[in-house]
Amino acid sequence: MSEEASPIWAIELSGLIKSFGSQPVLRGLDLKVHQGDFLTIFGPNGAGKTTLLRILATFMRPNKGQCKIAGFDLFKQGKEIRQRLGLVSHDTLLYEELTGYENLKFYGRMYDVPNLEERIEEVTRQVGMEARLHHRIGTLSHGMRKRFAIARAVIHKPTIILLDEPETGLDQHALAMLTEILDSLGSNRTVLMTTHNVGQGLKLANLVGILVHGKLAFLGPKPTEDGAAFADIYQHFVEGHQ
Repeated sequence: MSEEASPIWAIELSGLIKSFGSQPVLRGLDLKVHQGDFLTIFGPNGAGKTTLLRILATFMRPNKGQCKIAGFDLFKQGKEIRQRLGLVSHDTLLYEELTGYENLKFYGRMYDVPNLEERIEEVTRQVGMEARLHHRIGTLSHGMRKRFAIARAVIHKPTIILLDEPETGLDQHALAMLTEILDSLGSNRTVLMTTHNVGQGLKLANLVGILVHGKLAFLGPKPTEDGAAFADIYQHFVEGHQ
């Protein structure tokens, strides 16, 4: 869809800069993601992928630049953004001393989820954790915690999902489950995922990007070539920006 057709942008970034002390991480990043797209961003360690997602999730602010999520300004409307976001990251954002049920009830109340008990039952079933619902999170394996983290991220049926290397700690069955959950949120949901896994990233996305040294070296539709061909493209851009 052309920009002249006034598309609905789920994510709009312009001139995004983020540094930690004297160390630049994001260097004037520009990005627009249309509502309903699934964008996978690939990049080497240190490229700025996690920093980008933490900014989008309102966990940190950029030093400079403009950022709108679902039409809301990151600097002024963080609460409105968080109501529409779901995040799956390395940090589960779960309270280990609470049970899975207590965690989901806490987040559900925070988001004013209607029919909360039914929604807790639904997301718990989707992630296959019915038998562990009343176990304390701190007693569960990493994979089980990750499943509850996915349930937490989608309990309020967010329209924008951020996935930071979601394959970490998940087996193939759980990854397939994650795909089904994303599909259950509807065609208007927007997903931005970062990953090192070329095969998984290409499988799910319709757009792909390559982040190198804090800037997008490549952004476009998913190539029709196989994973090996895209891996060559990825290597070309990474080596070309070293």
